[in-house]
Amino acid sequence: MRRLVAAAESAAIGYGGVSAVARATGVSRRAITEGMKELSQQKVSREARSAQSRIRRKGAGRKRTVDKDPALLEDLDRLVAPATRGDPESPLRWTCKSVRKLAEELQQEGHVVSYQTGVYDLGRNVGWVSVGVDHDTAAFAVESIRRWWRWMGRPSYPQATRLLITADSGGSNGARVRLWKWELQKLADETGLEISVCHFPPGTSKWNKIEHRLFSFISQNWRGKPLISHEVIINLIAATTTTTGLAVKSKLDSNIYPAGLKVSDQQLAELQLRRDRFHGDWNYKLLPRS
Repeated sequence: MRRLVAAAESAAIGYGGVSAVARATGVSRRAITEGMKELSQQKVSREARSAQSRIRRKGAGRKRTVDKDPALLEDLDRLVAPATRGDPESPLRWTCKSVRKLAEELQQEGHVVSYQTGVYDLGRNVGWVSVGVDHDTAAFAVESIRRWWRWMGRPSYPQATRLLITADSGGSNGARVRLWKWELQKLADETGLEISVCHFPPGTSKWNKIEHRLFSFISQNWRGKPLISHEVIINLIAATTTTTGLAVKSKLDSNIYPAGLKVSDQQLAELQLRRDRFHGDWNYKLLPRS
């Protein structure tokens, strides 16, 4: 059992895992290697049993994005080429462009590509990342919060009556975005929570802890790895950890979020919105309407 546990830890670490676990546990490298062979055999056996009892035919299920959109890789390569860095003979491509920027440019060219919104719990040092396949809208942003509350927030804080959200001042969760407030009102109505929002001033996203404590480590974890499918993206995000105990969960959000939705003056007047006396445009709360 000790050999198998050490082997599983080595496999989770990846390159250099055998040496690291051997030093930490005292289990010999040979024993760990044998354990990894046993785990591999067990996995093959489980997969064979699963294949015999599977409901879907082999090859069924969600197709890779590049299979559904053959022009995606060619257009991505063209967008990345002017900003690449590193060894020109290496198969890896390094770019100064962020995933956010590349996703926006590909969407402008008609490709349906993933975008991510994260929720970070400061107190528990845990993160939630929703990977979307449609537009980065306010509805998508609030749905990410809804999913975090359903699967992580409510179990961790069962007695909570209020929720504080710190957010940037622009983008889908911008301080001036009507749809953002409208969707938050619906979330407050559903959960019964009093939702308070504090926006960082424009141009100060670097103050947001989520940038330094979540997104930066996700970027480090998938650096140099080809993001060829939604499954790969989700697994790399969920495998992100730090020495201080960061844990991340990630799910695919396959819902459609149309762009350009408008919130009327009448709908805006229906909001139970209470602005703070200090910069009420950046600091406000939404009360449940029930």
